[in-house]
Amino acid sequence: MTDSPESGPVCPLSFGQYPNIVMAHGGGGRLMQQLLEHLIQPLFDNPWLAQRHDSAMLTVGQSRLAFTTDSYVVRPLFFPGGDIGKLAVCGTLNDLAMAGARPLFLSMGLVIEEGLPLVELKRVLESMSEAARRASVAVVTGDTKVVEKGKGDRLYISSAGIGIIEHPWNIMPASIRPGDAVILSGDIGRHGIAIISEREGLAFESTIESDCADVSCLVLALLAKGIEIHCLRDLTRGGLASALIEIATVAKLHIAIRETAIPVREDVQGACEILGFDPLYIANEGRFIAFVPAAQAECALAVLKADPLGCDACLIGEVTSTSAGVVALETAIGLSRVLDLLSGEQLPRIC
Repeated sequence: MTDSPESGPVCPLSFGQYPNIVMAHGGGGRLMQQLLEHLIQPLFDNPWLAQRHDSAMLTVGQSRLAFTTDSYVVRPLFFPGGDIGKLAVCGTLNDLAMAGARPLFLSMGLVIEEGLPLVELKRVLESMSEAARRASVAVVTGDTKVVEKGKGDRLYISSAGIGIIEHPWNIMPASIRPGDAVILSGDIGRHGIAIISEREGLAFESTIESDCADVSCLVLALLAKGIEIHCLRDLTRGGLASALIEIATVAKLHIAIRETAIPVREDVQGACEILGFDPLYIANEGRFIAFVPAAQAECALAVLKADPLGCDACLIGEVTSTSAGVVALETAIGLSRVLDLLSGEQLPRIC
């Protein structure tokens, strides 16, 4: 406890041994959760922020809207399967999709470092334009700033998106129920490995491409089929494990998943073993988990598998009421392993 001359006793922030921001505060693990819960959330507390979701769900007149914001600081700017421009558009669309919203409009802000070749900027903007066109959304506003050389790591992109919610469900962590099936939309780990291999000049037997993609079409297809989706989460920073842990914590329920049911490509698994990474914690940019009633799981899988983007969709587990807030992984040898948030950062600067 310390004293403030203006307000009396003040409790210091409970950030452990980190009085200053470190890279892991943005990595999707334990330090990022502490930053959100102990500093950001209390200062801006409101019912919409308390939803703890990828998008805020808002009611405006007779309409239900989803609103999201994000920032992209990936290095390198171009990587197998995508670039920072495609990533910014698809990532924003995916955040809207996780509320079950139909994306409508995007905003994009550019922070450009002095010295960035115009030909590279044009390539990024063309990629953004193409991704938006494919999704039938418009970039309707934005901003451009230039910073001195050495102050901006070439290019940062900030984004915001608005979508309309056309279904009756409240798709959020608090809506999941015991008995829900946990469905994964496809293989995991490719985005993080694609980034690290390009950044570090690593060569594997096959080229590993990022899974960067707009998944809103898959979500809208599930809703059109009448699937009662309880929760959705895209698997970005912190990967599959962190997303499941965050949802279990908010819902205060137990999630049990099976390691043998989780698809990881052989080349990705091999790269993880060489580099010492766990694919469960590696970021993806075109994958999500869906919590649906068990009775609708087979139908949901059929809908996802009908689209090439969801051809590897699979049932990986279920929700129970035991051990509230815990995610348990049944390993390939039949043992149970409790998943926890990473204390540090597995892969820096990947989204």
